[in-house]
Amino acid sequence: MSRKRKLLAQLSALQSNSSIPPSDALKSPTTTPDGNSSPKSSKYFVTEKKQSSQLEADFFNQPCISLAKSFLGQILVRKLPDGRELWGRIVETEAYLGGEDEASHSKGGKQTQRNAAMFMKPGTLYVYQIYGIYFCVNVSSQGEGAAVLLRSLEPLQGLDVMRELRSTSRKGPAKPLKDWQLCNGPSKLCQAFGIDKAFDQRDLTQDAAIWMVPGQELPGEQDVVATTRIGIGNRGEWSQKPLRFYLRGNKFVSVVDKKMEREMAGMEPISCS
Repeated sequence: MSRKRKLLAQLSALQSNSSIPPSDALKSPTTTPDGNSSPKSSKYFVTEKKQSSQLEADFFNQPCISLAKSFLGQILVRKLPDGRELWGRIVETEAYLGGEDEASHSKGGKQTQRNAAMFMKPGTLYVYQIYGIYFCVNVSSQGEGAAVLLRSLEPLQGLDVMRELRSTSRKGPAKPLKDWQLCNGPSKLCQAFGIDKAFDQRDLTQDAAIWMVPGQELPGEQDVVATTRIGIGNRGEWSQKPLRFYLRGNKFVSVVDKKMEREMAGMEPISCS
């Protein structure tokens, strides 16, 4: 079975009639020493009480770089007003570290009406507009003014709807977008998921229209490429810091760093059979 088919099968197991039931791990009982059974729990996932495996506040309450890496493999869910759901696996992120980061909107610790979400509790969405047309979505983390940019998704569910949403924002007639073109960039991601400025300052752990659920196949360190961020201009040393993270070998990533991938391949141990 291909990796994408396997992911879709796992996705189907997670959801039922537009609601997400608890994962098997949450439903399975744990037997205590006295013989009583109690449900297993994880601090990252909600309990059976909420009938969801949605990622909870503790997951987002991580340092920025840690959260940017932890997002890889997790699933973003967007519920449209008509009840349809769009699902995408996060495959690329960028970390923006707050006041010290010359490429961050919160550099110098400056808080404005525009970037207020970056200073809110971890898990808060920060949505801003670029070129006066397109939107990008970030998620606040630990650290004053720190946030993670969601840069690319691997579409899993609702691809036809994503194409419709993308087509409405494209000028003039164009060829139908291929799967890998739907969400391979921060603005494309927002177009495909119908995310605009109205989502700014929303809480991913509380919102009924957008949330995250845990991925079933999370990457190991050897699967994650750490490289420079995209399109931040001349920011001195910050232009070169490896604060962009993506899943190695994933075709839904926006920009691949072939040099870094070759270096990683050269450092891998040779297995002996």
